[in-house]
Amino acid sequence: MKRPLAVIIMAAGKGTRMNNPDMAKVMFLINGKPMVEHVVELALKLEAQRVVVIVGWQKDSVINHLKKYTNRNVECVEQNPQCGTGHAVMQAEGAFRKFDGDVLVLSGDVPMLTYETAASLIELHHSTAARATVLTAVLDDATGYGRILRNTDGSVLGIVEHKDATPEQLEIREINSGIYVFDATLLFESLKHITPTNAQKEYYLTDVFHYFWLHQYKVSASVAGNPLEIQGINTVDQLEAARELMQKSGS
Repeated sequence: MKRPLAVIIMAAGKGTRMNNPDMAKVMFLINGKPMVEHVVELALKLEAQRVVVIVGWQKDSVINHLKKYTNRNVECVEQNPQCGTGHAVMQAEGAFRKFDGDVLVLSGDVPMLTYETAASLIELHHSTAARATVLTAVLDDATGYGRILRNTDGSVLGIVEHKDATPEQLEIREINSGIYVFDATLLFESLKHITPTNAQKEYYLTDVFHYFWLHQYKVSASVAGNPLEIQGINTVDQLEAARELMQKSGS
């Protein structure tokens, strides 16, 4: 049977490199709609029963814009202070206390992800009986990205950050997109076991995978056909490039 699906959209970031501190990064327009609206519409197209948008910087503009989706079970939850991606997802726990299904984690600044790629990710998650599934991409130049380490059966053995990778691991071109599907119960249980051991004192969402592997829960990986779909918008130049691509594709 098809498991219930919910979506968490991370949309709290400041977007310093967008050169406009008065505007939430996810509110910059692409094809006449804020980036975050493209992501919300994808979540609804996937028939998510609940969509939780994590807001922070310039939160009121995001909340007010998304009010039109309230009757479609879209709600906003504030992350304050902002202490990393893991901390962002922690803020949504209250919305999922009675939810038994899967949670798709999306980014509000990744507006080019298509329905086909997201649906394939979810389908692989189900067909491989995984408890977590990572959306990946294969890049010609993977510099700076976390690399995907696979077992011989294709399941995910590890995710190693670029700075921590061995010379052999740096040859891997399959990278982590930062988009995931999790068993909801295990996601929020695993978040209780991560700690901010990094210099920034932030909770990283990728740290939950250590809990999954420790308990031998299967982690799968689905490769996006077009790496451009997982491109995050962090600069004005990237925003312009995304606008052009989405206009050409008719998105």
